Amino acid sequence: MKIDVSVKKKLYLAVVRFRHVLAARTAVANHTPGTATEQCVASLLVVWLCSVQVRPQTLLTMNRARVLSYMLSQTPPGTSLVTVRAWLLGGKRGKASAPPPPTALAAEPFLNGSSSNYVEEMYSAWLHDPRSVHQSWDTFFRNASAGARPGEAYTSPPSLAEPTPHHVPLSSIAPAVISPAVSETQITDKVIDDHLAVQGIIRAYQARGHLIAALDPLGIDREALAERPPTTMPSKIVVRNYSNAVDESDMERLFKLPMSTFVGGKETTLPLKEIIKRLEDAYCRSIGVEFMFINSLEQCNWIRQKFETPGIMAMNQQDKRLLLARLTRSHGFEAFLARKFSSEKRFGLEGCEILIPAMKQVIDRSTSLGVESFVMGMPHRGRLNVLSNVCRKPLEHIFTQFAGLDAGDEGSGDVKYHLGTYQERLNRVTNKNIRLAIVANPSHLEAVDPVVQGKTRAEQFYHGDSEGNKVLSILLHGDAAFSGQGIVYETFHLSELPEYTTHGTIHIVVNNQIGFTTDPRMSRSSPYCTDVARVVNAPIFHVNADDPEAVMHVCNVAADWRHTFHKDVVIDLVCYRRNGHNEIDEPMFTQPLMYNRIRKLKPVIDLYAEKLIKEEVVTAVEAKEVRDKYEKILEDAFTAAKSETRVFNKHWIDSPWSGFFEGKDPLKASPTGVHEDTITHICKRFSSAPPNASDFQIHRGLQRILSSRMEMVKARTVDWAMGEAVAFGSLLKEGIHVRLSGQDVERGTFSHRHHILHHQKMTNDTPVDKSQYNTLANLYPDQAPYTVCNSSLSEYAVLGFELGFSMTNPNALVIWEAQFGDFNNTAQCVIDQFISSGQSKWIRQTGLVLLLPHGLEGMGPEHSSARLERFLQMTSDDPDVLPAFSNDFAIRQLSDINWIVANCTTPANLFHILRRQIALPFRKPLILMTPKSLLRHPEAKSSFDAMLEDTEFQRIIPEDGPATQNAANVKRLIFCSGKVYYELTAARKEAGIEDKIAITRVEQIAPFPYDLIKQECDRYPEAELVWSQEEHKNMGAWSYIQPRIATALNHERHISKCDKFAIDSEGHESQSWYEYWFPWLFPTSSPTEASIPTKNQTSIVSDTRVLRYAGRAVSASPATGNKMTHTREVKQLLEDSLAL
Repeated sequence: MKIDVSVKKKLYLAVVRFRHVLAARTAVANHTPGTATEQCVASLLVVWLCSVQVRPQTLLTMNRARVLSYMLSQTPPGTSLVTVRAWLLGGKRGKASAPPPPTALAAEPFLNGSSSNYVEEMYSAWLHDPRSVHQSWDTFFRNASAGARPGEAYTSPPSLAEPTPHHVPLSSIAPAVISPAVSETQITDKVIDDHLAVQGIIRAYQARGHLIAALDPLGIDREALAERPPTTMPSKIVVRNYSNAVDESDMERLFKLPMSTFVGGKETTLPLKEIIKRLEDAYCRSIGVEFMFINSLEQCNWIRQKFETPGIMAMNQQDKRLLLARLTRSHGFEAFLARKFSSEKRFGLEGCEILIPAMKQVIDRSTSLGVESFVMGMPHRGRLNVLSNVCRKPLEHIFTQFAGLDAGDEGSGDVKYHLGTYQERLNRVTNKNIRLAIVANPSHLEAVDPVVQGKTRAEQFYHGDSEGNKVLSILLHGDAAFSGQGIVYETFHLSELPEYTTHGTIHIVVNNQIGFTTDPRMSRSSPYCTDVARVVNAPIFHVNADDPEAVMHVCNVAADWRHTFHKDVVIDLVCYRRNGHNEIDEPMFTQPLMYNRIRKLKPVIDLYAEKLIKEEVVTAVEAKEVRDKYEKILEDAFTAAKSETRVFNKHWIDSPWSGFFEGKDPLKASPTGVHEDTITHICKRFSSAPPNASDFQIHRGLQRILSSRMEMVKARTVDWAMGEAVAFGSLLKEGIHVRLSGQDVERGTFSHRHHILHHQKMTNDTPVDKSQYNTLANLYPDQAPYTVCNSSLSEYAVLGFELGFSMTNPNALVIWEAQFGDFNNTAQCVIDQFISSGQSKWIRQTGLVLLLPHGLEGMGPEHSSARLERFLQMTSDDPDVLPAFSNDFAIRQLSDINWIVANCTTPANLFHILRRQIALPFRKPLILMTPKSLLRHPEAKSSFDAMLEDTEFQRIIPEDGPATQNAANVKRLIFCSGKVYYELTAARKEAGIEDKIAITRVEQIAPFPYDLIKQECDRYPEAELVWSQEEHKNMGAWSYIQPRIATALNHERHISKCDKFAIDSEGHESQSWYEYWFPWLFPTSSPTEASIPTKNQTSIVSDTRVLRYAGRAVSASPATGNKMTHTREVKQLLEDSLAL
């Protein structure tokens, strides 16, 4: 390698400039490669090489630092500096050798061509006085002098930029104090291990600190840490093996705090002792936080900051006084009821009085964040207190519920601790008006959860609150129910679904640490009753209910969390139950240890009042004045309640429909038929691809379906799917929101609906996009919204959700469809406790529609029957009483009954009955048996004419064939319902007896169409009456139909009575017709002379007509699973029905 003479001269001068460095060290002639002298020379030679830009062609593949590093590596030990210099400046290296391995010398980022003179000046100054240069240069030269290898002496200054993900600067684990003495300390493996151990300890407290938190007011299950000295070693339960890495001698050492904690506040370093103390204050005192299972780092850091920041839980004196006042009201209300109604069940809140201040704090904080409406659900414990002190229900209304007064309005009513309410009031803390609703709930503790969520979602939907900023749901739970009832899990899984989310619910668990009489160790397998919430990454805040200020902080954090992230959050109020399950129950039978401790505990109001008096926040006199003031309010209300003579169920409505009933004729329904143009337009749009979207590719099978639909439009007919679509579309045109929900409803279980079209275009077997088209949502530019949404695989929660949705707005058609009808039995609680009896108990109407696919078609026991008999059994009409016939008979029946049960056989009737739900001046649930095979049956179609403006729903569809031409010769009149009609007509036609047998379809089974049934029977006076059904005899409609037809036919016929059997001693009938005749109508064997009523018993004159049964025999199973047996049963059914 040849170097220009001028270059050699410059290199020589550069070396000479550092002669004072060589003189200050040991003899250069005996230097050892790697010493500080050589490294300083090497570094500055690199600077010079950069400055003169030596770039021989043979060195293009090597960077400058590596060139010099390689040259120096060739220097034998003991070589003198003169020799080294001569060797570096010589011309022996004409040939380039392979590049050496990379060295750390290249890591000196500040060494470049423009800095050589500056570096030389800094080094000279440092040799003269280390304090004369910047600390960074001092560190660099000290490290080089201490033997740091090339590239390790330099330490980059701290960056103001955020570190990249999963990286931390080396300085975060370096010794914390920067001083000359400490700066010379090497970063050894022990230093790194110690800092990693501290980080592990911090994370351990964040993840497991709740395990040793002092949560239990009774001190039974948790290790109390309130008195632990701060220097005590951390608990091995929490830190596990990290405790082996530190000992007492490390407690005073300073450690740099990582970014994963906020315990330092503005401090970046703390002694280990102080770190542990602050972590225990945050996670191991009265609050236990479970959050480290959450997947989001942002959310975890948010929670850390809310609990770890020093002083964040501090309350001012005004807030403490407010908290004391609210606690006083909560405790005072229960104490007042205990004195006045000592023998009454009220399911009081004693032991968890903090619930009232907690709920009010959540409401106050949420209101300040913009929430205007709160929908709440809760079990019975504490309900009266919540009604009074949270919702401000008039105390007189509550006290009259204890008085045993008669009801002054409709309804059967409910016990006081199941009732709901709706209140609008001013929030005095935020000075904003708010709406509060508590949804009525049966004793099925968690059954109300999805109902509340549905009602909340509906309020958000109708108020345009797409992010949940205006409407908030709050659910209260008991500990045993929260972990034990599956509906909690089902409801949680709705929380993130697009059409079911309420954008975050605040759950408050009143954790009595006991069920009815069952200990937690016997009632759950999980460590906490709240573990179910972990499935949706909801943070869980456990808090000791006897620490009111800790509870308030948790409530603030929960409200802020929901506002920030729109996700669920759980507050676990760990408390106790001062009484038994109810006030007259004895808990010592089963929990002696627990209740011995409870009896020794002071109420939380006394504990907190003493605390504030000691802190001089209030005086004892002021605390007593607050108690006395509320006591007077209670006494005044109690006195006023004594003057009441009746109670009113309407005072407890939880979902009022303002203005809906005003100005309407309660017995007049709007017409359900529509103009043909409307029908045609909807059908055409329903049969077409998306307009103005030529690139939207539809599945070929769907193209055939759309084509067949268009052919029906041309023929002016509709099938089942189109009849439903016309009903929906015409309501949407009129501004009525339609919501269809359930499993697979977008397509339909039987692939008949197809309300959502999916773009099918694929590229390399990958969808181009996920475009969808909702046909019915795009019928008219100004139509109401149409919602069709596939649900989770749940019936209980989803049906409850849709019930809650339907309660909010009467001018909406809300429909739940079961995948198969028999699946409704997993939602039986909602059906029995809410839908069937809701109006009677709680004066709550709903127009909810249940579509239940029903029919025995050889698919086995589980996909055949929707259990029609159960719905009919729960109807509220009397089989022995014939209502008075009048012009408004049909609508009066609808008004009086609890729900409507129907089994339609034509698309036109489906169209009318769905539209009638909105046309009625009131709302009733509709239980609709829907077909399976009829969805594509060629005979199950309707003409447009059956849906026009002058048409309506047909409660029965009478015979319209040859039998009507000579009614006197008709031998048999068959009543039936559902798809069996089409099987009967086909068999009748095949047998050639269409003129001898008339078949009438009963479309609306309940309320029973007495008037029309009687007309049909009178129309065929000589005909034998037969009820034909496909269900087994102990199922289906038979047991409902038979006594009602008997009442319709025989109520006016002369009946002779015998005193012994039919009339009691006071001259009243001792048995109804139905009760007395049931054994004869349902004989266990063929009727004998002895089993038929005699002249000594109640008897009917000889011309009485009796309804005969034709169908399957009784069975325990709804249907057979054997195909041959099914075929044989159908054949026998048809033969029995048509045999003359």
